Amino acid sequence: MKLLLVGLIACCMSYTAYAQSFQNPVLDSGADPYSVFVDGYYYYTHTVGDHIMLWKTRNLANLREAESKIIWIPPQGTAYSKEIWAPEIHYINKAWYIYFAADDGDNNNHRMYALQNTSKDPFSDSWEFKGKVAAYPDRWAIDGNVFEFKNQLYMVWSGWEGDTNGQQNIYIAKMKNPWTLEGNRVLISQPTNIWEKQGDLDDANNPPHVNVNEGPQYLEHNGNLFVIFSANGCWTDYYSLGMLQFTGDDLLDPTGWEKHPKPLFVKSEDNGVYAPGHNSFFKSPDGKEDWILYHANANPGDGCGGKRSPRMQKIKWNKDGTPNLGIPVSENIKIKIPSQN
Repeated sequence: MKLLLVGLIACCMSYTAYAQSFQNPVLDSGADPYSVFVDGYYYYTHTVGDHIMLWKTRNLANLREAESKIIWIPPQGTAYSKEIWAPEIHYINKAWYIYFAADDGDNNNHRMYALQNTSKDPFSDSWEFKGKVAAYPDRWAIDGNVFEFKNQLYMVWSGWEGDTNGQQNIYIAKMKNPWTLEGNRVLISQPTNIWEKQGDLDDANNPPHVNVNEGPQYLEHNGNLFVIFSANGCWTDYYSLGMLQFTGDDLLDPTGWEKHPKPLFVKSEDNGVYAPGHNSFFKSPDGKEDWILYHANANPGDGCGGKRSPRMQKIKWNKDGTPNLGIPVSENIKIKIPSQN
């Protein structure tokens, strides 16, 4: 009886330790991770490529056991049937929206698109294709992120200035409604620093070098506004995160955006984490902690393929109000789960 009791106690302690901590990565594969927290559940998605998949969980550290479902498969032969990248799920005015980039198999034709679901359950089969989301001029565009500021919706994204590949910039525009951009796009960031310009390619189908700002993500804390973006080619180990801070009065005034001179989040060879980037942010279930969700590789040279895996860790805030993202955590380190209600 005593041996049985000791065994039960050991089992429970082991379960508790597992339940209260986790180790990265939270899934074996999944680039461009994004989540939203609604009514006690996180709804999570990442790039799959040929469809959009959704996960549902109370704890993002438990994604491996989360309920999941393919919620949309594009019709074949359309402008948006191939290369579906960086989906994001949002809950706006009691409706669900998914934003994603896609093309017809030719990367030059990448544009952003929106789906809508007006039911309470985003796992329902009520997703409606709302069409292309584009500002003037309509150029190559990926990685749209939607946010609200002073009761106005905005989108930030990565795009080309013209019709040819060579450099990706960050643009912003107002939204007329959750699936329509309004007015002209406004350039708020382009690669200007050495740490943003590491993008040599060995690919006959692309330019020999591409400078990259992509994956912009809105972040607000105590009235301070930021856009955290990914710099350098994802095909390099130097993929990293940079920061824009809003210091003006009008989000559409480019002079109101100030770029931090150094990257905020870079590879850690000591911790075995390479090319950390294309992040998003979320709060713990009790709303007291801020966390970063990002993808990274476990080995140098793994590039932009399926070896990228989603990871998460808590962030802190500096005295000047800017985010402190820390250093990418080793896969060998146990991390306490986000604080619960």
